[in-house]
Amino acid sequence: MEANVTRQGVLFQDLFDRPLTACFDLPDASSDGGAVLLRAADKRLGLLSSLSGLLVDRRQPGKIRHDLHGLISQRVHGLACGYPDGNDAARLKADPVHRMLVGLSPCGQDMLASQATLSRFENGFSATDLYKMGVVLCERVIARHRKRLGRRCRRINVDLDVTDDATHGAQQLSFFNGFYDSHCYLPLLGFLSFDKEPEQYLCAAILRSGNAPTKRGVLGLLRRLLPRLRTAFPQARILVRLDGGFACPELFDLLDAQKRVDYVVGMAKNKRLVSLCRGVLRSVRAQARREGATRKRYGDGLYQAGRWSAQRRVVWKAEVVHLEDRKPKDNPRFLVTNLRGSPRHVYEKIYCQRGEVENRIKELKYGLAIDRTSCTRFFANQLRVLLTATAYVLLQEVRLAAAGTALARAQVSTMRERLLKIGVLVSSSVRRLLFRMPETFAYRDEWCLIARKLGARPG
Repeated sequence: MEANVTRQGVLFQDLFDRPLTACFDLPDASSDGGAVLLRAADKRLGLLSSLSGLLVDRRQPGKIRHDLHGLISQRVHGLACGYPDGNDAARLKADPVHRMLVGLSPCGQDMLASQATLSRFENGFSATDLYKMGVVLCERVIARHRKRLGRRCRRINVDLDVTDDATHGAQQLSFFNGFYDSHCYLPLLGFLSFDKEPEQYLCAAILRSGNAPTKRGVLGLLRRLLPRLRTAFPQARILVRLDGGFACPELFDLLDAQKRVDYVVGMAKNKRLVSLCRGVLRSVRAQARREGATRKRYGDGLYQAGRWSAQRRVVWKAEVVHLEDRKPKDNPRFLVTNLRGSPRHVYEKIYCQRGEVENRIKELKYGLAIDRTSCTRFFANQLRVLLTATAYVLLQEVRLAAAGTALARAQVSTMRERLLKIGVLVSSSVRRLLFRMPETFAYRDEWCLIARKLGARPG
C-alpha cells in the first residue's frame, strides 16, 4: 500500500463511556478470509485451470501483466464473494486474500487486474471460445460426480429450464418479451441430480436472445449432454424432465432414440388432449362445486400429434380450481412420457419434483447476480454467465462438503455470510502463510469441518 496516506476513519463521541475511533488502517487484512475454501474446491474440480487452458491469449505477450488464468480466477472468486461488477476490481486490487486466490503474493507489490483490464478480458472471446468453455464446464461437473459416485449411481435426473434476465440498456440481442413484459435475455440452464440426493448440480448455462423460443438450443444441449452422461455412468438410467415449452417432435424423436433414457415432458393443452379427459373433468367439476374446494383426478391415454412419428403415452391431470368468491376454473394439465408408473405417481412424484430447480435459479439470480449482463456485446454477456456458473459450481462443491452440518442445505448467500466473509489478518514468510481469524468466530467448527473435507489437515 502507498505510504503516508491519511486513512479514513470515524469518531463516535458518545456511544460508550469513552470516545470510539474506527479506522481503516490495518494492512494485510481482508474481510474474505474464508474464500480459501473456494480454492480448495477448485483443486478438486480442476475447473479454473481447465477453462483457462483451452483459451488462446491473443494479446501482445510483452504487454501482459495478468494471464488468462489469473483473470478468470479473479472474476470467479469475486463473483462467489459477492462482487458481481467489474468496477469492484478497484476496491479489491490490494486485498491479500483475493491476490492469493489468483496466485499472487498476499503481501507483495503486485495488484489485481483493474476494471479496464477485466472489461477488455470480457470482450475478447469468440463464439467458439465460449462454446468450448461451456463444454468444459459440463465435462468437469460430470467427471467430479463420476469420481464421487462411481458405479453406485442408478438414476440421473436432467432438468432444463429457462429464466428471464431483464436488460436495461443497449445490449445486443436484447428484445422485448411479451410473456415477461420486459426487454430481456432468456438463459437456458441445465441441472443434474443423482439418485435421491436433494442437490441439483448446475452443468450448463447458455445465454439466448430475448425473443428466442423456449426450445431453442435444447436439442444441441441434450446431444452433448446425454452421451457424456452415458459414458460416465453406463449403468445408470437417465430421466429427462422438461416443461411444456420444450415439447416438439424433434425432441421426442431424440429422446426415444436413446437407450436407457426416460422422459417426462409437459405438453400445452389443445382440443384433442382435453377430449381425453373431458368426461372425468366434468365429474371433477361437479365434485368441486358440490364440496366447495379444489379437486383433481389423474389418468392417461395415447396421443399422436400430426407431426409426431408415433403414438406416445400422455398423462393428464383433470383439475378444477375452486377459490372463494370466484367461479370454479378448469385447469387440465398434460405430460408426455415413456414411463410406466401410475398417472398420479408420474405427475406428482416425478414431474413436479423438477420444480426444485427454481430454487437453484433463484440462488443464481439473487445470490450470484447471474443476470448482471450489462455489457454491450452479447458474447461478453455470455462469458459473464459462464463465469457466474463457474462460481456457483465451486460453491456447490463447498456445500457438498458441508454435509452433516447446519449449512448442508444453505443458500449461497448464507454460505457466503457464514463461511467466506471472515475477517482475517494475513502474514507471509518464506516457510508459510498464516491466517489469523477471530477466536470468537460463530461458525468456526463448521468452517474447520468443511475445510478438512476439502483437503485441509488439523494444524
